[in-house]
Amino acid sequence: MTETNTTENSPDQTTHHCRIRSFVLRQGRMTKAQVLAYEAGLPTFGVTYEDKRLDLNALFKREQSPKILEIGFGMGETTAKIAQTLPENDFLAVEVHTPGVGALLKLIEESNLTNIRIIQHDVVEVLQNMLPDASLDGVHIFFPDPWHKKRHHKRRLIQAEFIQLLCTKLKVGAYLHVATDWQEYAEWVLEVLSAEPQLQNTAKGYAEKPSYRPLTKFENRGIKLGHGVWDMVFKRA
Repeated sequence: MTETNTTENSPDQTTHHCRIRSFVLRQGRMTKAQVLAYEAGLPTFGVTYEDKRLDLNALFKREQSPKILEIGFGMGETTAKIAQTLPENDFLAVEVHTPGVGALLKLIEESNLTNIRIIQHDVVEVLQNMLPDASLDGVHIFFPDPWHKKRHHKRRLIQAEFIQLLCTKLKVGAYLHVATDWQEYAEWVLEVLSAEPQLQNTAKGYAEKPSYRPLTKFENRGIKLGHGVWDMVFKRA
């Protein structure tokens, strides 16, 4: 869900006394439509990063709605479709890629979505400093950038320290859904999630694709070429 042909800078972040590389910052070219959507939509749907706990009910102006965190939504296609499919849920979407934020804001405008808010910032700092404990009903991490070699494991977002931090923000019974089209990365993610005692796998190994996760155009193309996608759905014990 991220673009290539861009410059990269990988800042380290710290949590639980461990250094987590939370994202690869990419500078990309925005289309005119993305720029217009970014400038028009960010004041309404954007949330400024602050070292201050969010009141998610106040943010969405709904108290009983499930709150779902979307980590690294790329160009926003999947997040927008899920928000349409599940209008009873509220989605807090975190992404650092400016063209992606513009693209999602464009989709929000086109589909008249009201249940998405966007934080353009590092997700590790958002979790550490903005989200209250036990505030999330679900988390989606779809197609994260895979550092697929074992020696690159410290550059992977999905590692034990990050999952431990994430678990503190999940309500008991909340779910964590990860999907990737890299088999070796899927094996790594399954290993990390299975080793976390606060999580329980809802399947024996990989899960069936939940109905709420749409097939992206890239996924459809890959399936036609014989490529796979691996879904993992765990619940907070």
